[in-house]
Amino acid sequence: MAISRETVEQILQTARIEEVVGEFVTLKKRGANLIGVCPFHNEKTPSFNVNPARNIFKCFGCGKAGDSAKFLMEHEHFTYPEALRYLAKKYNIKIEEKEQTAEEIMLQSVREKMFNINEFADKFFVDTLWNTEEGKTIGLEYFRERGYFDPIIQKFHLGYSPAKWDAFTEHAKKNGYSEELLEQVGFSIRGQKGLYDRYHGRVMFPIHSLTGRVIGFGGRILVNDPEKKSPKYQNSPESEIYDKKQTLYGIYFAKNAIAKQDECILVEGYFDVLRMHQIGIENVVASSGTSLTMEQIRLVKRYTKNITMLYDGDAAGVHAALRGTDMILSEGMNVRVVVLPPEHDPDTFGKEFSVEYVSNYLKDNAKDFIRFKTELLLKDAQNDPIKRGQVIRDIVETISVIPDSIFRITYVKECSRLLDMPEQTLTNELNKILRAKLKKTLGIEENVVTETDTSTTTPKQEETVEDQLPAGYYQERELVKLLLMYGREMITDERFDEDGQSVYEQVSVAQFIIDDLKNDECLFLDPVNKKIFDLFDHALDEGRIPDDQFFVSHEDEAISQLAADLLSSPYKLDQWEKYGIYVKREENMLRTTVLSSLYRYKDLMIEDRRKAIEEELKTTEDSDDQLILLKRKKDLDDIRKQINKELGIVIAK
Repeated sequence: MAISRETVEQILQTARIEEVVGEFVTLKKRGANLIGVCPFHNEKTPSFNVNPARNIFKCFGCGKAGDSAKFLMEHEHFTYPEALRYLAKKYNIKIEEKEQTAEEIMLQSVREKMFNINEFADKFFVDTLWNTEEGKTIGLEYFRERGYFDPIIQKFHLGYSPAKWDAFTEHAKKNGYSEELLEQVGFSIRGQKGLYDRYHGRVMFPIHSLTGRVIGFGGRILVNDPEKKSPKYQNSPESEIYDKKQTLYGIYFAKNAIAKQDECILVEGYFDVLRMHQIGIENVVASSGTSLTMEQIRLVKRYTKNITMLYDGDAAGVHAALRGTDMILSEGMNVRVVVLPPEHDPDTFGKEFSVEYVSNYLKDNAKDFIRFKTELLLKDAQNDPIKRGQVIRDIVETISVIPDSIFRITYVKECSRLLDMPEQTLTNELNKILRAKLKKTLGIEENVVTETDTSTTTPKQEETVEDQLPAGYYQERELVKLLLMYGREMITDERFDEDGQSVYEQVSVAQFIIDDLKNDECLFLDPVNKKIFDLFDHALDEGRIPDDQFFVSHEDEAISQLAADLLSSPYKLDQWEKYGIYVKREENMLRTTVLSSLYRYKDLMIEDRRKAIEEELKTTEDSDDQLILLKRKKDLDDIRKQINKELGIVIAK
């Protein structure tokens, strides 16, 4: 169902960019704005900027920019209506919706259909768990027997899939979902007798995105039949909305606690997360049985740089911890490891002991990676000198992945003490490894260079880009920026009455620029710039001036992207006046800035017209036509002289 323009405007005006982005990115105050690590590309130094005053975001690293809806569309891959509905729900803005018919479901996009059927399945599994005899006696009883209380079962939307082979498949088909979609998302599998449920007879764990949307499921079998060889856990196959590498179980419920406590506890399975939450430790997520990935680590990095890995005390758990430390360190994060007693995993440990005991155990037994890895590997090496040498090199290799040189030095000192090895020896080995990595990197770059003759291709590529830009492109952009930033501001305009006397009146910047350009027939040539010009022109005819939010939230993506780019600036003078340094800002010399920009743009336009006349003169043989062209050229030269004179006066002021 379409959302009215008035409701869209209400949603976008109510949504605060810092609140929306803050749910996904840890932001820190810098002057009037907020900064953070960009969620759209991998970076070490924060270049992601949020401007609360203009209600926009901008990354000066990858270039992505826009308003709250645009952020959700980029980050969560929402459609525009989905982003608006998410914001409306967040800010309690009512949108009239009607129940979807089977025909409307068919018209949805693939992504919308996937999200829709996942939500539908979530309700079905939860309803089956609580409101059917089979669900209560088998599924609910199973969770309760394992020691989980009803509030935690409800919080995580745990459910139950009936033992009947096609219970959910038939239910979904009756409600308008196609067999193709059921197979595509992974709820149904096609066998010799048709479709059957992937999760039949299992308790269900919905997997949520950062925004709380259900993107997949995990199902645990309750009756283990060795003859059927069914896996204990059955997970959703990857799809357009579910990528295991980029998903952490429980992140939606843990993200606020992670940011608040500045620490993320990483465990392996669903039940580990549930148990920790039940005893009150909520900054916990799980890799859901898959090996830890860089994407998962970067997901955590948005909220904290500190990870504590909590793994089982058996050999598999210990080695799982070892596998993840190097990846975490390479992202410039801090990692500690807690290994539980051999007979426990996080689920059983949290069930047996109180929250105070568990919390104290985590604090007392957390080891930084260097101590953990050194003690573990030296224990394996014992008195074997060859193995000991391998251990030392292995540990130095790990130190080498740390991007911060100061931290590397610190760890070398600690490693020297633990291994009883001269610090210089370890430093030499570290430098050798770092040099080898650098040479490898340089070698790759040299190969790339040799494949292409940069002396001939690079200039051509640059010329091609510049040649495609209309004359005065950058001056046009400067005028568009003034329209967006100061269109509603008032400046003094000098006009002349019938007697030639100067008359001064206050006009808006938008009116001043638009009228001046139209009077001299200097209309923008770049398509996007011209669209913005026309939108201002049309609005002025109606007696209104659109604000910057109108353009940032415009349905035309080219307009919204350009508006966000031009309204964002990496240069801030907020702290200068505190130290007695006063700078002329655009706001304080607005009329001068507007006039200067207009004159520079007109000067370029006239130069472009002069060149066109000169080219035409070369091919014109008729003397009368030549005289006409020469007259036009002289008129343009006179106008240009006047513009340069005015420009000199403006700048001198």
